Amino acid sequence: MSPTTEPAALLDLTGRSALVTGAASGIGAACVARLTEAGAKVYAVDRDAEGLDQFADLGAVTPLPTDLSDLDAVDALPADVDILVNNAGIQHVSPIEEFPTETWDLIIRLMLTSPFRLVRRTLPHMYAAQWGRVVNISSVHGLRASAYKAAYVSAKHGLEGLSKVTALEGAAHGVTSNCVNPAYVRTPLVERQIADQALSHGIGEDEVVEKVMLAPVAVKRLIEPAEVADLVAFLCGPSAASVSGSSFTMDGGWTAH
Repeated sequence: MSPTTEPAALLDLTGRSALVTGAASGIGAACVARLTEAGAKVYAVDRDAEGLDQFADLGAVTPLPTDLSDLDAVDALPADVDILVNNAGIQHVSPIEEFPTETWDLIIRLMLTSPFRLVRRTLPHMYAAQWGRVVNISSVHGLRASAYKAAYVSAKHGLEGLSKVTALEGAAHGVTSNCVNPAYVRTPLVERQIADQALSHGIGEDEVVEKVMLAPVAVKRLIEPAEVADLVAFLCGPSAASVSGSSFTMDGGWTAH
């Protein structure tokens, strides 16, 4: 190492607060673990109150059982947070002509309107502190489309736009906003949709992972939640201070086509 070269800055979030949605499992739970490991105090938000019990012995975590499709409940969540991780999501697999309109409304409300409400609610605190990080867990489906996922794809594309607008408005106030775009991650959400995918594509469940989920990717495996959480942590760290308005693909080469 030359005398003028300094080691990469380590992530230290001591004194920072974070709010993570969809925190009871999968990517959200991994983000809670990673951010608390770095010293942050974390509000863990999920409608699954029992799932949040895993954090009961972690003094740095405040579980907040909340249905994020209830916008009044969203508006009651803490506003004084330095880091916002919009992660909560659901999936429905169906052809457009059969797609239930009430399910469309639910997915858009949960995965686009709710993140907007949370960004709107937390930005004043970030602006006052002249520091803030918004990390939106988007998807490869924020950049590409797949059949039978009209609402999910639409919500993720909308989240991409919201993230970029937040980046432009927040830049003068020390706030960055970025998206993380994984392909299929080993989460309960992915596991639950295997049967739906099998029905929609007319194949067996054992073929869904190989022929549908992993077909577009070069790296033939599901992504682990901890991998996504590490990228989220990077975006909250000092080395990412000038990274904003970007979308970080973690898709095994899907978008390389």
